Amino acid sequence: MAAATPVTYQVTHSTRYDYATEVFQARHWLHLRPRDLEHQVVCAQGLIVDPGPVETHSVIDAFGNDTLQLVIERPHASLEVIAELQVELKPRPPIAVNEVYDWKRLRDELVYTSVPRSGAELEALRYRFESPQVRIKNVFSEFAEACFGPGDSVLGGAINLMHKLYEDLTYKPGATTTHTSLMEVLEKRHGVCQDYAHLMIACMRSLGLSARYVSGYLRTAPLADSRVDNNGAEKNMARSLIGADASHAWVAVYSPPFGWVDLDPTNNLVVNTDHITLGWGRDFSDVSPLRGVITGGGAHKLAVAVSVVPVPKSAAQSESH
Repeated sequence: MAAATPVTYQVTHSTRYDYATEVFQARHWLHLRPRDLEHQVVCAQGLIVDPGPVETHSVIDAFGNDTLQLVIERPHASLEVIAELQVELKPRPPIAVNEVYDWKRLRDELVYTSVPRSGAELEALRYRFESPQVRIKNVFSEFAEACFGPGDSVLGGAINLMHKLYEDLTYKPGATTTHTSLMEVLEKRHGVCQDYAHLMIACMRSLGLSARYVSGYLRTAPLADSRVDNNGAEKNMARSLIGADASHAWVAVYSPPFGWVDLDPTNNLVVNTDHITLGWGRDFSDVSPLRGVITGGGAHKLAVAVSVVPVPKSAAQSESH
């Protein structure tokens, strides 16, 4: 069942690159600070970078994410970045899945016209069109069309699509890379959380709806969670979340009158207090946790580890004072 009280997590995200030859200069762009949201508060944060940068620049990107740019000019054979965070999550308000806002009505409203738009509609339109890693194709709308019946609500159809992706795809680490095409993912029906999220976004946009890519973390330990079925009823169960111990990705669907609703197709659930939001964008290319340009280095090995552990209530309260 969804948590009834706030939950505080201690997060450690470690990234290490080992290079075949020395790197002489490097410029890195980090998306490693969670967003401050109505339901999410960053209580503490720390960052260790080895070798240390000569310059750092805090920048808010085009999507409102808090990012950090690093400049490293010392020759190095490895790079280690460790982000340590404490984040409090509050339960999100319940949603009525069958709230009537016909998906075709929203599709028609999201068609580009010269009519003035509200701020919410303009924001939604940013995530309506193709992006570098998400194409709009008939094959994606055909895959999703059975999930959106006549008169179905936007959110009801999106949850049906989430269920379909969970049932039709197999979570298979190592089977895809960040450059694997969605056509291949759809054909082979396997991938990782990034592929589930990209495919769901492609289906939503190909139907004329808006969806954005969300990057973040999952609770590491097994948990009791709740999912919403096709009739809007909660089903409770205990299980380990797929994709823990690493960066995770899911989807936010623009669904009036609720605004943006987060859905995790890899785990087949409506997001609540088990997901920490780092940032969002059109697709993975907008919110990669760490990317950059280096001089030298040659081939490299990458190791990533993520730990998301609940902090006992008494400890969280004492640290906040």
